[in-house]
Amino acid sequence: MIDYLIVGAGPFGCVFAREMKKLGKSVLIIDKRNHIGGNTFTKKQDGIDIHVYGAHIFHTNDETIWNYVNSFTEFLPFVNSPVAKSNGELYNLPFNMNTFYKLWGVETPADAKAKISEETKLYKDLEPKNLEEQALKLVGHTIYNTLIKGYTEKQWGCDCKDLPAFIIKRLPLRYTFDNNYFNDKYQGIPKDGYTVLWERVIKDIDVQLETDFFKIKDNFDYRKVVFTGKIDEYFGYQYGKLDYRGLRFETEKLNVESYQGNAVVNYTDHSVPFTRILEHKHFNNRNINDWTYITREYPLNIDVKGEPYYPINNERNNNLYSRYKDLASKEKNVIFGGRLAEYKYYDMHQIIARALKLAKNESSNYYS
Repeated sequence: MIDYLIVGAGPFGCVFAREMKKLGKSVLIIDKRNHIGGNTFTKKQDGIDIHVYGAHIFHTNDETIWNYVNSFTEFLPFVNSPVAKSNGELYNLPFNMNTFYKLWGVETPADAKAKISEETKLYKDLEPKNLEEQALKLVGHTIYNTLIKGYTEKQWGCDCKDLPAFIIKRLPLRYTFDNNYFNDKYQGIPKDGYTVLWERVIKDIDVQLETDFFKIKDNFDYRKVVFTGKIDEYFGYQYGKLDYRGLRFETEKLNVESYQGNAVVNYTDHSVPFTRILEHKHFNNRNINDWTYITREYPLNIDVKGEPYYPINNERNNNLYSRYKDLASKEKNVIFGGRLAEYKYYDMHQIIARALKLAKNESSNYYS
């Protein structure tokens, strides 16, 4: 009898498994992929850690979470400073004084604020009904048309006028010359890659890869299931399918020392089919060599068999999820956790915190 059958070897499943193992419980992790780490999986190629499923930068203000991940591996400092390319021009992100200077030639915070105020006053009385109206009210037409509209429409596969306003409830404007994308106190990337991190988290825990839960669930005796997959799939899509955006990755090796000089460059023009290019050596490899690896990210619609990445939290999907959540609450021996099982976008630090919280709750229930 296994105490916990954990479905999914991503960050949530790995952390939950570690916490249960520490309590002396028997744990088995299964995953339908051929590797651990979920979408944070990295692999070394020619000395460079490749972020196979897109860029993952660890950032948090929670010292407990930072200490937790650092107890397993060393993190190298990394500040995410993406660049956006629009109509042949390069702009710093997030929106800061470097961006404003490039857009309008303003050199002081006061001038930048005045320019943005001038553009947004046209929409000050507007009650935004969609993403476009929300963006215009927050930042005005120049930033919206140059750096938001094209990228967002490619990312979500539809016109900004058809996207809900809450997707961008706020757009941070920094009136300093600071290209640090995150405000968090702790930021970094594992020195040896994320896969090494998760290998250490689940050390001495049994793992079966290339194992589909829905095909083998009757082959094991277990006290509880920890399910991190798609909640609608768990219930056989009985109310319908939740929508996700997917991604296609195109990775290649180039015989140049550096291709773009930055880890992340976004492409906002509709004429460019991908949303961004990653150059992996700039994440955590400080070695200088004569080659590099880049990855182009192409957003796409997916069907039931596609790999889900981003939940589409519009009104229709949120209502549908609430019905599945109600079903989940009646499953006495199943714990639902993670981005797919909770139909919610989590950053890595949030998913670790969530796993720790549910594990703590479970340990309390176990001994009650």
